[in-house]
Amino acid sequence: MTHYHFIGIGGTGLSPIARILLERGQQVSGSDLLLSPMAEELQTLGAAVQIGHKAGNVQGADIVIRSSAVPDNNVEVAAARQAGIPVLKRVDFLKELTAGQKVIAVAGTHGKTTTTAMITWCLNALGADPSYVVGGMVKNLHKNAHAGKGAFFVIEADEYDGMFLGLRPDILVVTNIEHDHPDCYPTPQEYYQAFHKLSALIVPQGKLIACSSHPGTQRLMQEVRESVTTLPYGTEMEDTYRVSAIHHNPGCGVSFNLDIQNEGLVVNSYTDIQLSIPGNHNALDAAAALAALYEAGFPLEPAIHALREFSGTGRRFDIQGVVNGITVIDDYAHHPTEIRSTLSAARCRYPDSQIWAVWQPHTYSRTRELINEFKDAFNDCDHVIVTEIYASREKPQDFSSQAVLDLMQHPDARQIAELKDVSAYLCEHLRSGDVLLVLSAGDADQISRDVLTYLKGGA
Repeated sequence: MTHYHFIGIGGTGLSPIARILLERGQQVSGSDLLLSPMAEELQTLGAAVQIGHKAGNVQGADIVIRSSAVPDNNVEVAAARQAGIPVLKRVDFLKELTAGQKVIAVAGTHGKTTTTAMITWCLNALGADPSYVVGGMVKNLHKNAHAGKGAFFVIEADEYDGMFLGLRPDILVVTNIEHDHPDCYPTPQEYYQAFHKLSALIVPQGKLIACSSHPGTQRLMQEVRESVTTLPYGTEMEDTYRVSAIHHNPGCGVSFNLDIQNEGLVVNSYTDIQLSIPGNHNALDAAAALAALYEAGFPLEPAIHALREFSGTGRRFDIQGVVNGITVIDDYAHHPTEIRSTLSAARCRYPDSQIWAVWQPHTYSRTRELINEFKDAFNDCDHVIVTEIYASREKPQDFSSQAVLDLMQHPDARQIAELKDVSAYLCEHLRSGDVLLVLSAGDADQISRDVLTYLKGGA
């Protein structure tokens, strides 16, 4: 038995890896600044979790794995190195984690969590018992990771800090490539090159499934080496996996048709594929998931049936409750494209409602770099509230979210910096029939809890 110690064990990056190792019978310990729900669950599975970072926490560990947010001068990193214990990041450990299984990796600036969860859920429904790592809770499965006994390992391939370059995918899905994480990739070219490096890691005779409607993925398919089979999906006539007849069902989800084509000839056709989650982007994510399953050798009819039951992932159009006719939804959207897609989906699902968007900008670097896109991202909502920037891994800076508000042309947009003040404002102004979306990759989801508590009479 190997003893693995995780620095930052409660985060979305490390907690699923820790869970898999626990399920494989390994000894797991870890530390974090707070006891997150994911860290709490790992405790129930047998992990020894310490709150706060101390040199003594690494005692007895054989391998230390640290979050990308943990700096070199962290006391546990220093103590491990002094003791001769290997200190790894996720990128260093993924090859070992996925060894012996066929890897289906899902990368992309947007949509990778949902697509990974869809593939995982379908494989589970088909009895394939995959191992998986998903960057959010798979609602149908009530967890974000599992050490399966089957042949496949499905993994969300996170580009941050080059994490996904530790993978050797048999099948790589790329949903889109659009500049993000400017703290890691200062220019769009540097960001693209990370995906290009990932495509070079596809195993010989492997497959690249990529969306045809994005310039970055189009370029990637053109530049991938010849031994890799490229399989475009999307709404273009020539796509191998062609989506058509997208239909939005108010109050529910979305449906679409899917044709599988070979050299322009339709070899399989599937009609009226139903999802309970809304939006064009989710139809495309489902098409990508079905393409990956088909290329892995699985029948699509039962997979399509399973997708009807797919209820999404945590913090992705995650309906928290409906009280007094007011619907409260959490969403992880923190990039302009994600915000536009989420609000478009909300408008399709709730066409007659007043839609409120609360946006917590995530990191100074992203807000600065994409400010001209953020200012136009809220056209599909009626009311916008912008909180102060969530610094995350960055140091505080002399830059405010008010800079985005100053550029917005939206008829009802305002800054309310503090989360508690946002909650108070919403509790006073929300009316029956309204829909509230809290868009945050930080801690603003507490607004949803506060508002629901108030609406239920708890405040």
